[in-house]
Amino acid sequence: MPKVIEWPNPGPDDIVWKYPSEDIEWGSVLIVHEWEAAVFYRDGKVYDVFRAGRHVLTTLNLPLLGKALAAIGYGGNQPFKATIVFVSLRQHRGMFGGRTQTTEMAPLKFHGSFYFRIADPSVFVNEVVGGQSLYTTDEVNKYVRGYLNELLMKYLAGYSIVDVFLNLDKVSTEVKLRVMEDFKRLGMELIDLKFEGVDTTPEWREKIFWIRQTGQAAMVLQMETVKQVAKELGKSPGAAMGTGMVMVPPLLYGPYGYPPPPQQAQQQAQPAAAPATAAPQRPQQKYFCPYCGAEVPQGAKFCPNCGKRLKWCPNGHLVPYEAKVCPFCGYKFPE
Repeated sequence: MPKVIEWPNPGPDDIVWKYPSEDIEWGSVLIVHEWEAAVFYRDGKVYDVFRAGRHVLTTLNLPLLGKALAAIGYGGNQPFKATIVFVSLRQHRGMFGGRTQTTEMAPLKFHGSFYFRIADPSVFVNEVVGGQSLYTTDEVNKYVRGYLNELLMKYLAGYSIVDVFLNLDKVSTEVKLRVMEDFKRLGMELIDLKFEGVDTTPEWREKIFWIRQTGQAAMVLQMETVKQVAKELGKSPGAAMGTGMVMVPPLLYGPYGYPPPPQQAQQQAQPAAAPATAAPQRPQQKYFCPYCGAEVPQGAKFCPNCGKRLKWCPNGHLVPYEAKVCPFCGYKFPE
């Protein structure tokens, strides 16, 4: 009787199964069940792929492999060596999760689930199963999960923390479309990808809260930039380095601190017309909280809006309380 080759009792979660023998006899009967494919793999290359049905192995239905065997002198009746990999074509579910950083270097943790299937068994076996020597479902699942995590870490790093938390639906859709293309290159189809949770540090959660309350994302993120510059200045022992770095914030924010809201800026830029005989008056300087952007009276030790403790340098600049060096004039606060 001819030898029967088939995948015995595949489970619903099984993705791949390798036929245990590589000695294949001509005339053997290959049985491929529905939602399966059988791939003949040899010498690092996929030759022939069989879909559902009952197949008698002959040189007629193994044209590519038969031609390759004939080229190296195999006779028509001799057993030949090949790896037969059965691949499930059903939908499979996986879990993902990892850590990355956004464009502002904000820590970001994410997790969720995804659904995929093998769309091209030939490419999948070439690139993943045979190419990576992964012949069990556990090995394939681990590889696919790691591959997806790396892609998500790379793509999420191109977004701001505001985009991720306030526009997650948009971000997830864009990321999903990019991951789909990467999966295609491995012979897989990404059916769906769902972020079930994103998180960051308590400090950044507080910033996101203020952004949601005020709608001033740019201002809050600019505050963080100034705080980081001040923090780095505090670490620098060299005066030259410090002098160079304190030149950056004034270029971004002006000499006194953060820019006022647009309406206030317009009022400052266009003061009410004074009588021709009156002497020109200098507009009163306004100060703004480095944490929430609210207007702060000169000399205040606490913000009247968010309650955060404030600090002033001797030259009259309002800075974050934890700053070791004034980012506007370079004054170094005593320890």
